[in-house]
Amino acid sequence: MSQVILESDRDQVASIQHPKSNESRLWDIVLGHFNYHMLLVAHDLGLFPLLAQKPQPLEEIAEALNLAHRATQAMLTACGSMELVQVDRGYYRLTQLAQDYLLATSPTYFGGFLTMVAANHQVNSYPSLQKAILTNSSQVYANGKLFQSHEEQAALARAFTLAMHGHSMGAALAWTKLFDLSEHRVLLDIGGGSGAHAIAAVMNSPHLRAIVADLPPVCQVADELIAGHHLQSRIATQPLDMWQDDFPQADVHFYADIYHDWPPEKGEFLTRKSFESLASGGRILLHEMLLNDTKTGPLAVANYNTAMMLWTEGQQYSRSELVGMLEQAGFAAIQVIPNGYWSLITGRKR
Repeated sequence: MSQVILESDRDQVASIQHPKSNESRLWDIVLGHFNYHMLLVAHDLGLFPLLAQKPQPLEEIAEALNLAHRATQAMLTACGSMELVQVDRGYYRLTQLAQDYLLATSPTYFGGFLTMVAANHQVNSYPSLQKAILTNSSQVYANGKLFQSHEEQAALARAFTLAMHGHSMGAALAWTKLFDLSEHRVLLDIGGGSGAHAIAAVMNSPHLRAIVADLPPVCQVADELIAGHHLQSRIATQPLDMWQDDFPQADVHFYADIYHDWPPEKGEFLTRKSFESLASGGRILLHEMLLNDTKTGPLAVANYNTAMMLWTEGQQYSRSELVGMLEQAGFAAIQVIPNGYWSLITGRKR
């Protein structure tokens, strides 16, 4: 039986417009979270240290990890798409990216951060994000209790500090090659956590000393990591509350991923406090991922900004916002030095 198309229906069909764009970007967005989850699975199963031993075929990898063939192939396909593994004549090996950041033997090991994220997987979910947006509240460190939680719970402080060490060490070793600290003598790493940035700074500048200022349980972890690098004679820790206590004397104030934990008024407070504490010629250094000035990207920084909705009361800032904070406090000769997704924002007190 033939289908009869009425004239009115034909007009309606003819009026449908073809899209002027391709839906591929939507597929990238909708399916993109599976790579993130597969990275956590591969990390948890020990795929990367396994492949660090030697290149291996799929069958040997499946046997070593006690996985089915299909599951192993899915994991290797995902890791290949993320440029973490590569395959040559049926043998899988680690890429340089995986060797640098996904092996515990590397000084820039990222695994502690992945472990922390996996342990808090329920936070990085649709219901959690929806609640954060609807209530404008952190789902982890609510009501500004980031520091209070770490002061009261040593185990939490330790886990978070070690996670941040892996998160920070690669970037720390990079920026200290880009910025000349030769005219300065003492770097105060405020909210310095594990001391990753202080460690990298003194390793790259033999004349420099550093002080890592943070809460007491965090300083205990930093002391261990500093000792592991044999830098106890050049890096000290100073337990303090950056909101209440005076800063120890230094000619460089360094903040890494501190401003993004807090709303603008708290960033402005810290900027003024540093300006008032520094002597003439002293310098402030902010290490942050910056949004563009229209706040439409880059994508990774926009996602980091979403993470701040879930984890803290803060946000990622644009270049102009942080430059404005430094100018308003009185800093001059302001520079912004890009380093991948990270940037250094620096100014000098006249």
